[in-house]
Amino acid sequence: MLILVTGVAGFIGSHVAQALLRQNHEIIGIDNLNAYYDPKLKLDRLEGLGNQPNFEFIEGDIAEPKTFERLARKNEIGVIIHLAAQAGVRYSITNPFEYAHSNLIGHLTVLEFARNLKTKPLLIYASSSSVYGNNSVAPFSEAAALNQPVSLYAATKLADEMMSYCYAHLYGLRQIGLRFFTVYGPWGRPDMAYWDFSEAILEGRPIQVFNHGDMKRDFTYIDDIVEGIVRIATQEPVFPIGEPPHKVYNIGNNQPVKLLEFIATLENALGKKAEMEYLPMQAGDVYETSADITALQRDYGFAPNTPLAKGLQKFADWYLAWRSK
Repeated sequence: MLILVTGVAGFIGSHVAQALLRQNHEIIGIDNLNAYYDPKLKLDRLEGLGNQPNFEFIEGDIAEPKTFERLARKNEIGVIIHLAAQAGVRYSITNPFEYAHSNLIGHLTVLEFARNLKTKPLLIYASSSSVYGNNSVAPFSEAAALNQPVSLYAATKLADEMMSYCYAHLYGLRQIGLRFFTVYGPWGRPDMAYWDFSEAILEGRPIQVFNHGDMKRDFTYIDDIVEGIVRIATQEPVFPIGEPPHKVYNIGNNQPVKLLEFIATLENALGKKAEMEYLPMQAGDVYETSADITALQRDYGFAPNTPLAKGLQKFADWYLAWRSK
C-alpha cells in the first residue's frame, strides 16, 4: 500500500515510516525541515529512511497546496498519516502565528488534498492530550467536554478535530484523530522535558522543575505509539453506524508518573544525579495527563507494554551515543 506521511523527518513520523517500510509498504514523506529545533537531527532521521527503495521524500510546507501538487502518484495513496505540525505548548505563547500557519492552515490543506483524491484514503491525524486542559477527572476520556484549552497549541489541536469532523460530515472523508500523551524515546525532540533534563544533568546544570515537582504525566514510549499507529493504518477502521466517519482516540500508556519519580528514573538511566531548581507552574501547562485507552484497546487491540525504566534506559543509551558524535 502507498502511504503518505507528513512530518516524516519528525520524531514520531520517522519512526512510523520505518515501521511501515519494514512491512513492505511504500512511503511518500513530506517535511519542511524547519528550524524549530536543530534541522541536523531531522536530517539524521531522514538519513535512515532515504536509502530504502520504497521511500520517497518531498521537502515542502504542508500549508502550501503546491507541495501536494508535486506528488506524482497522489491518486494511488491509500492512507495519509498526518503528523506535521508546530509542536510545543510554551513556544505557542511567544510564536502564535506559527501555530495558525502549520496547525490550522496546514491541517485544512491536508483535508482539502485528501477529500479530492480518487482513492478516498483513510486520514489519520495527530491531535494532543493538551486538548483536555486542566481536566480534573482522570483518566481522561474521549467523551469529556472540551471547551477550555489552556494554551494556543491546545486550541489549534482542538480546532483540527472540529475541522476533521466537519469534513467527515460534509464529504464522507474517513478520519481517525489520535490524542498523543507525552511520547518519549530515541530520536526524540530536544524541546521535550526528558531531553532538556538529560542535557542539563550531563552538563552539571540545574534542571527546572515546575510546580515544585507536583505534576504527573502519562509518559508513552515511542515503540508503543508506533505499534498503535501501524495497527490503525493497516486494519479496517471502526466508525459508529449512522454517524460521520470520524473518530478520536487517546493513545497513551495509561500509567501516569509523578514528575519527581520520572526524574529519579532518568538519573538512574544516565548514571548521574540532577541538581534541581524548583519553580511555580508555567503558563499554559497542566497538572496531570492521564489517558483512558479503553476505546483503542477495544477497537484495535492497542496494548502499550514498555515500562518507564526500560524506555528511559533505551533513550539514555541512544542519547549518550548520539551526543558523543
